Amino acid sequence: MQEAELHDLSDDADYAASQQQGSPSIMRCDSGKKSSSSEPEGAQIVYLKDNVTIHPTQFASERISGRLKLIKQGSSLFMTWIPYKGQSTNAKLSEKDRNLYTIRAVPFADVRSIRRHTPALGWQYIIVVLSFGLAFPPLYFYNGGVREFLATVKQHVLLMRSAEDANVFLVNDFQNPLQRTLSSLELPRAVSIASVPSTPVSVGESSSQQNEERTDVSASVPQYNGRQRQKGHDPARDISIQVLEKFSLVTKFARETTSQLFRETHSNGFGPLERRNSNQSALDYSHKSSEYKEDVPVQSPVDPDPLEFDKLSLVWGKPRQPPLGLEEWATFLDSEGRVVDPKALRKRIFYGGVEHKFRKEVWAILLGYHSYESTYAEREYQKSIKKTEYETIKNQWQSISPEQAKRFTKFRERKGLIEKDVVRTDRSLSFYDGDDNPNVNLLRDILLTYSFYNFDLGYCQGMSDLLSPILFVMEDESESFWCFVALMERLGPNFNRDQNGMHSQLFALSKLVELLDRPLHKYFEQNDCLNYFFCFRWILIQFKRELEYEQTMRLWEVLWTHYLSEHLHLYVCVAILKRYRGKIMGEQMDFDTLLKFINELSGQIELDAILRDAEALCICAGENGAACIPPGTVPSLPVDNGLFYSQQDDEVL
Repeated sequence: MQEAELHDLSDDADYAASQQQGSPSIMRCDSGKKSSSSEPEGAQIVYLKDNVTIHPTQFASERISGRLKLIKQGSSLFMTWIPYKGQSTNAKLSEKDRNLYTIRAVPFADVRSIRRHTPALGWQYIIVVLSFGLAFPPLYFYNGGVREFLATVKQHVLLMRSAEDANVFLVNDFQNPLQRTLSSLELPRAVSIASVPSTPVSVGESSSQQNEERTDVSASVPQYNGRQRQKGHDPARDISIQVLEKFSLVTKFARETTSQLFRETHSNGFGPLERRNSNQSALDYSHKSSEYKEDVPVQSPVDPDPLEFDKLSLVWGKPRQPPLGLEEWATFLDSEGRVVDPKALRKRIFYGGVEHKFRKEVWAILLGYHSYESTYAEREYQKSIKKTEYETIKNQWQSISPEQAKRFTKFRERKGLIEKDVVRTDRSLSFYDGDDNPNVNLLRDILLTYSFYNFDLGYCQGMSDLLSPILFVMEDESESFWCFVALMERLGPNFNRDQNGMHSQLFALSKLVELLDRPLHKYFEQNDCLNYFFCFRWILIQFKRELEYEQTMRLWEVLWTHYLSEHLHLYVCVAILKRYRGKIMGEQMDFDTLLKFINELSGQIELDAILRDAEALCICAGENGAACIPPGTVPSLPVDNGLFYSQQDDEVL
């Protein structure tokens, strides 16, 4: 039995051996017999596992357990995960929240890869990534069974271990044109189509028609002919902003690649992709030719905005105010420097921003470096303490000798990447302009120090964009570092290797667009744009490449107030898309054309109007909008409840 731990799914002999093992918590069925009388004709359950759990947040009380099944129907394999009903003590998650995470009959023809995670502490879990970029939330196997799950999948579809990551199993990966072509462009760190946590439901199926004991595959999805589509590669490990600009220039390649990755699909943001064939004419969409033309595009009829957007902004969006001035700022403080009414202050900044000359003091409070309740004296004392702490961390990398550096590959790589990035960050500003600019050196030193402060995250491209305005405002190395640390507590997940932070935000954005502009969402659905990858750069670095420098600082301080919502930046995305919906839909933009168009909006966005629109959308969406955003979505602060989980054996003997 111990030898079974070495089984490798990339080896058929090992796979065959693993098939000989059983588990009392897992049910397998021979392909030739019906597994349950409740299944429709021709469907068999080939794998069933109880106590497979999703963790919407880091609170143990909010975990959702359910039953995972693999179902064979004809030549197609489907996966379902249905949460248990009435067995949770959790009062925070409603039945609607539970339905949000339900997975109903996802065909493996639409799965790109399965990533297996085996943490040092905790349970094994898998992440299933769909071929069009969306990913389901991690599925935790409390009672083991990951190996049997993968072995069963391999029995019915082509499953190959990735050459780049032994924990990634590629599904029907016959070719990889996207990564090969991006590599030929010599991009330093190519990014695959963004992956978004998705919780698909089937088209036309309601939760009331389903329960945890019955999986009606024939009602959930049409019959499939078994033909497998081409799959994309596993997402690259590091995020590169440059790929967005490069990608937008290669329109013909982008069109061809996305037609391979997203062809024959439609989804409502939750649901599995449905394949076009003769048996599903009612669900077919006729996709227009993607031939890219330089001619002036012909305008097509545009479905009206269901919210009458212009009127909505006039009713709900309040006019912007002048920036908060020094005299008015003083009225928010008591004699010792405490903020008397934090909510009123945040509201005032939300509607007008802050005058630049005292942003330094306000930003430190908005970011959480100083608390609203701190006095002048307490803030000065904290500065001195934090400066000493910063110097201690900085000395860790400064004291590395050349001989040590030769043997410290990770340090050399991070240092080299940072040094390349800082000399390209905002050099058009006089603050960073010129050779041997000391402020450029400060950018480098702060980012290197942060890579030692948060060694797990380290450095990723895009972080220099987030630090630059902070250093510009704070004009102090230590204070800039700690403000950057506070910002990264919220935005750090954007740069995680698994891209979960970006996943959750792009997923939430898709649901907000569906809520606030269903015709636009349907248009994206029909034109292979449902991954919302064209908004990737907006979210990753908070619109910094889209706005002038002063506008960027104004937007950031508005977002940091969290006045109407922690996730106002998502409503800003929706507002921009709705502003240009007529052009997008009228010119019938496909994926690559839309990506190019969005990138070319840089410098053309009117911030005050967009903020007013975003406010109106946020108010209009209300609780329904909040329900579209999964708990813990960036920039919500991570929850640290101090719980540690014991490792569970993957096998139940």
